[in-house]
Amino acid sequence: MSDIPGWPKGLGLRICDTLDSTNEEARRLAGCGEHGPLWIVAYEQTAGRGRRGRAWVSQRGNLFATLLLRAEPPIAAQLAFAASLAVGETISHFAPPSSVALKWPNDVLLGENKVGGILLETLGEDLLAIGIGINLAHCPKHTEFPAISIASHERPAPEPADALLRLADGMSAWYEIWREQGFAPVRKAWLSRAAGVGQAIRVRRERDELHGMFESLDEDGALVLRVADGGIARITAGDVFFGSPGLSADFPPPFMGEVAGKAGGG
Repeated sequence: MSDIPGWPKGLGLRICDTLDSTNEEARRLAGCGEHGPLWIVAYEQTAGRGRRGRAWVSQRGNLFATLLLRAEPPIAAQLAFAASLAVGETISHFAPPSSVALKWPNDVLLGENKVGGILLETLGEDLLAIGIGINLAHCPKHTEFPAISIASHERPAPEPADALLRLADGMSAWYEIWREQGFAPVRKAWLSRAAGVGQAIRVRRERDELHGMFESLDEDGALVLRVADGGIARITAGDVFFGSPGLSADFPPPFMGEVAGKAGGG
């Protein structure tokens, strides 16, 4: 991956054989004055991680990349949804688009299983690391959230360089949309590809668990959950599980509005 024909102009690219974590490399580079935009890629990670410090299995043949760029909190968190769209579009090039969906807050599904994930980390006051992992050739076993790879979906495993180029192109496009038009078009596109909208879910937070209907995203990207008493809960962090045994048969129906429709991808 040392030379990728067609690499987007204005984007830096740093390729390493092995890193502890591409996000950690971004942190080190930021500490040395690097501001990006810069993609950092590794063939292998020895200490890859996902949300809440979970280990991310990092076998060669998959894609491990981080985009380092300027973005000021708190609106920088909206770029997780832009990244999810770019990842979903990348996967849709190599797998059936109808099988690709986005899962709140930052996972990408192939069928019903996780094929990609995003980890955002702020680095100082105005720098952001957007870490992305995509299971191209391999996937971990015995995980809480069942995983899949593109190769295990009866498709050839894409070359990491091919996937990276499509990801970088897609992320650049969505970043420009977000920068020029704000979160609204990103939110609308994300909802059109989202899994579980209008369905029963449970959300496990750090100290409790909620059951309800996934109605929408609010204007900041929080999950809007209609709970059993008909009220609304706004959730900014948590793990989503589809289906909810905690809901009764007479649970009030969700508002569907603009987000109604089949989840798709790409």
